[in-house]
Amino acid sequence: MEVFKICKEEYSGSLKSSGSANRWNLRGQNVIYAGSTRSLSNLELVVRRSSIIPVSNYKVVVISIADDDYLFKQIHINELVENWRTLAAYSSLQEIGSKWYISQGSLILKVPSAVIPYEYNYIINTEHPDFTKYVHVARVEDYFWDNRLF
Repeated sequence: MEVFKICKEEYSGSLKSSGSANRWNLRGQNVIYAGSTRSLSNLELVVRRSSIIPVSNYKVVVISIADDDYLFKQIHINELVENWRTLAAYSSLQEIGSKWYISQGSLILKVPSAVIPYEYNYIINTEHPDFTKYVHVARVEDYFWDNRLF
C-alpha cells in the first residue's frame, strides 16, 4: 500500500524521524506520520502549521508499506476518550501511542485523523525490527500550494 507524507524538501530524501512529541507519540519516540491520501496529508499539514505560509519548498513522499495484516494495529474511534480530537486529549493519545511504540507489537499504528475522523493516518515506528524490510520510499513528488488556499 502507499501512504503520503508532506515535508520540507530537505527532509524528503529519507525516512527519518525527528523524535518530536506529537498527538500519538512522546518525545524521543521515532515515528513517521503519514496520511492515507495526499489530500488528507495536505489538510494535516495546514492544521499542524496553523496557517499557510509557503516560505519553504515541500515535497510529497510516497511511502510504500507491505500490507500484511500483522504489520498493523488499528485504533478505532470508540476506543478513544470522547474529546480525542482536542489538544486536551493529547496525553491520553500519547499514552496509547507510547504503549504501542514500546511494545513493538506492530510496525504501523492506524489511527483516525483528528481533521477528518473517518479517514486514517499511519504512524510508522522507525525503530521496529521490520521497518527497513517493509517500509520504503516509493517516490518523491513535487508539492505546490494552491493559491486559492490563501
